[in-house]
This record gives sequence, C-alpha cells and structure tokens, in this order.
Amino acid sequence: MPRELSLAEIFQLGYYWETKILLTAVKLDLFSLLAEKQLAALELAQRIHADERALGLLLNALVAMRVLTKEADRFSNTDVARTHLVKASPQYVGHLLLLHDAEWNNWGKLEETIRTGRSPVKRHLFETDPELGANVLSVLHRIGQQSGPALAKRLELGGAKTLLDLGGGAGTNAIAFCQVYPELVATVFDLPQTLKTAERTVKEAGLEGRITLFPGDFNRDPLGGLYDVALMSDILHYQDSNANAALVKKTFVHLNAGGRLVVKDRFLDESGASPAWTTAFAVHILVNTERGCCYSVADAQGWMAEAGFRSVVELEQTAVIQGIKP
Repeated sequence: MPRELSLAEIFQLGYYWETKILLTAVKLDLFSLLAEKQLAALELAQRIHADERALGLLLNALVAMRVLTKEADRFSNTDVARTHLVKASPQYVGHLLLLHDAEWNNWGKLEETIRTGRSPVKRHLFETDPELGANVLSVLHRIGQQSGPALAKRLELGGAKTLLDLGGGAGTNAIAFCQVYPELVATVFDLPQTLKTAERTVKEAGLEGRITLFPGDFNRDPLGGLYDVALMSDILHYQDSNANAALVKKTFVHLNAGGRLVVKDRFLDESGASPAWTTAFAVHILVNTERGCCYSVADAQGWMAEAGFRSVVELEQTAVIQGIKP
C-alpha cells in the first residue's frame, strides 16, 4: 500500500512557481543567449530589454533549480540546459515547453472547466499557431525516433506490405516502420499543414519512394486504398467517443481481410486512477481541447469490437491495443 503524502509534499505539489520560472526563461530564450558564454544579469537584461533587478531574481532561481550555474555575478548554462534549451542545439526541446507556456492561461481556467464541464478552448493550439505546431512536431519527431523502431519490432509486422499511419504527424512512425521492414510501403494521412513537416522528415530519411503523404481530414475524407496495417498513434485522445467509434469503423473498411488496426495511446486502466501520469494528462486534455478525453482500454476495445474487429487484445498495458479484420 503506498504511503501517504507528508504536508511538505502537499505544499510541493501546490507550488507551480518553478514551472513558470522555467517556462518564462525559455520564452525569453535566456539559454540561447548564454550558449557557451558567461554573462551578468545586466548584460542579459540589456540584450532582452528587461529590468536588471527582476531578471536577476529569475536567474538566481534558475541557479537554485540547477538549470544555470553562477560564478561571482556571472551566469552560465548547465550541461542539460546547453544540450536541450539552447536553440542551436540539435537536441533542443524548448518548443515543447513553449507549447506548455502557451497553454498556461487555459490551465488558469481549470476551476471554471470543472464547474461547467466545458473547455475554455474551441480550437487546438496547433490550429491557431501553425508555426509553433510545426516546431513541436519536430521535437516530438526527434523524441519518437528513439521509440519508433522498437515499437515496429514488437508488433512483428513481417508479411505486411502496406501501412496507413493515420494522423501520422511528422511521419515518425511511418519512417521507423519502413526502416525496420524493407518490403513495407506507408501512407501518412494528416492535415495539409502538418504534412509540410512530414515532407521534410521523409526526405531526410531518404524514403520518398516508399512513403506517400495523403492530405485530408480523417473524420471527413476518404482514406485511400486498402491497407494491411493501420496505425492510430496518439490521436484518439483529441476526439470525443462518437468520433473515435466512427473513425475505427471507417478504418475497418480500408483494411484488407486479415489486416490489423494498431491503436497506441495513453489509456487509463479500469479504475480510472492509473497510470498516474495519464490521470494528470487527462486533466490536461480536458482543459486544452474542446472535445478530447483520455479513454480506458475497455473503451477502445469496445469501438474495435463494434466495428467488426476480432481478436482484440491489449498488446501493451494501457498503451497498445490491436484488432484483426476477419
């Protein structure tokens, strides 16, 4: 049985201070200004047209948070900041943090959302700020390059010839699957503005001849021909239950007999109170999407069974579900 939280830990959970300090530093791009340099608060303040005293307080907090270091009155990046928070670094993740900062005001309306059941947003930030969306996709692509090949191998898709990566974003999974299975060709289906990023990543991977980019709205438009495998990776939590059930049925029609639907998402278990990270993510989806929701494994299995899939199984706990078209 897990131990109870202490009062100190309760207070720590309630403090959002450090979160906003870090997000503000990323938005001000302080880490890029420091790069390989050591600068005093006055020098940094002059460069970003900020108040020296106020900026000094922020910088000192970043030192205490172990993101910056300080010698005398001069500040510099730690190794982790230099690697992940400097824009020129190939491992920069700041765009993802900028997305979180852009959602800050939505979180401030959480109480209202809980009372009314209505999200404060009508359109996802990817739609309202396409440039930020493209940058976030690039970061997620870089992260996904580490996990995509392992997922492809675990699914054991030998013999499959065609893959539909539905809502495939930057094409990360399609690229990984094609690299693992040399005989596979893939179609990445997503919105036109999203596929601009996929076009670049597919070209960088040298897979233009094996990966087709198919622009459209998967809830409204045809999905193309028949496929041996359809992958839905992290798209269902952005939609309501009716839309997901309809999309699963639609995908069933576009699979060959014996074809597989693989759904990868952040599912809740039967209790709804686990996994811990997903329970918090469910609140994030509540406040930052108009109709999104985190669903249980049973929800997804129900959509698949209703659509006609057989042998519907949970391949990986609260993460990957598969169904076979008879």
